[in-house]
Amino acid sequence: MSNTNDTINDTINEKVIIITGASSGLGESTARRLADRGAKLVLAARREDRLKSLADELTAKGADVLWQVTDVTDRKQVESLAAAAKKKFGRIDVLINNAGLMPLAPLDALKVDEWEQMIDVNIKGVLYGIAAVLPTMREQHSGHVINLSSVAGHKVFAGGAVYCATKYAVKALSEGLRMEAGDEIRSTNISPGAIATELTSTITDPDAAQAAEELYKVAIDADAVARAIVYAIEQPQDVDINEIILRPTAQEM
Repeated sequence: MSNTNDTINDTINEKVIIITGASSGLGESTARRLADRGAKLVLAARREDRLKSLADELTAKGADVLWQVTDVTDRKQVESLAAAAKKKFGRIDVLINNAGLMPLAPLDALKVDEWEQMIDVNIKGVLYGIAAVLPTMREQHSGHVINLSSVAGHKVFAGGAVYCATKYAVKALSEGLRMEAGDEIRSTNISPGAIATELTSTITDPDAAQAAEELYKVAIDADAVARAIVYAIEQPQDVDINEIILRPTAQEM
């Protein structure tokens, strides 16, 4: 007779899971965790070399992996990703909307191009992902969308107004999907604090970069978020983990 942990593990085994932003950071860590649990993975990112390397590594360990270079700001590319997942595996069980950017700067810096980039990746990219998988999930009467927001989606901070706005939007989209989805499709919003990833590398404003460097001195490993994502997925179908906020214990904001 299986114990409780075995039963939970079986809820991930063989699930078809799409991960955007899979070439590094949270996406890469989550891919490794889910591969160990027997998931069928569909990995997407812009950097082909990193994506292929991760896919080859996981395949060599026995995982069933499909990878496809994808820019989440291109609706057709995201639709192609979902179509490839369904063609290869016959279904889509989970979408992890992980791709995101954080080029922090005060509004007075007028980095309008960066504002548009954040809106395109952090909001439109999430919407394109939802639009690409929702018909399939409706058709199969099951599915799970996991969106990566941020603690910045709960509290605004100086120098992060636009980034915070995008992450508040992700939180709103997650909750709106939950309310509209009924009892067949689950929706989870994950809001990490300071996590050791490449997220801060896109900050071009010197003062914002220095502030982020100070905050991220307490950053925790990306695997902490991967474990939270696994926890949300592994719950039985009648349990929907709607919101997870996780920070380093040393982080105040």
